[in-house]
Amino acid sequence: MDLEHIRQGQQKDLAGTRLEDLDLSQVQWSGVNLAGATLKGSQLIQADLEGACLEGTNLVGCQLHQAKLQVNAWGANFLRADLTQVDARGGNFRGANLMGAEASQSCFSGAFLNGSNVVGGNFAGADLRGADLRGANFTQSNLQGADLRDADLQGANFAEANLEEADLRGANCCGTNLTRANLLCADVENTTCGGATLTGACLRGTAWDLDPA
Repeated sequence: MDLEHIRQGQQKDLAGTRLEDLDLSQVQWSGVNLAGATLKGSQLIQADLEGACLEGTNLVGCQLHQAKLQVNAWGANFLRADLTQVDARGGNFRGANLMGAEASQSCFSGAFLNGSNVVGGNFAGADLRGADLRGANFTQSNLQGADLRDADLQGANFAEANLEEADLRGANCCGTNLTRANLLCADVENTTCGGATLTGACLRGTAWDLDPA
């Protein structure tokens, strides 16, 4: 295996390849097929993965800080991965495992995270405008100050999530589980919430506040 050619993106088919615990920072993997590959523990800081296929790829514990992630990552495993400040606009993360991922200040606008597992993830200050979050599990996740304008949260689970000062204007929260969620001072103007579960949620400072005192 020629690692230097791999780093330079000269090999476009790396499906099923094992590339664990390597420093692959700033690799040029635009359009590379990494389906089913194992990259566990590798550094992919500022990597260019635009258009890459990460279907079922193992990225457990990977460092992807500031990477370009406009990818097809259906069913990929990002358990405890560092996704801070990634550009994942429009990416496909359907059914992906993002449990415990550090994704603060990331951009997932227009991305598809429906059915994904984001339990305990940190998306503080993240851009999730227009994202498809239907059926996603964000239990106990941190979305403080996140931008969720026009996002689709139908049937998603945000139980005990921190949505303090989050922007939910125009979001679809029909059937969303917000049990014991922190929505302190969140902006819910024009947010649709039919059938949402708000039991024990903190609604102070929001238009949903039923007890202004």
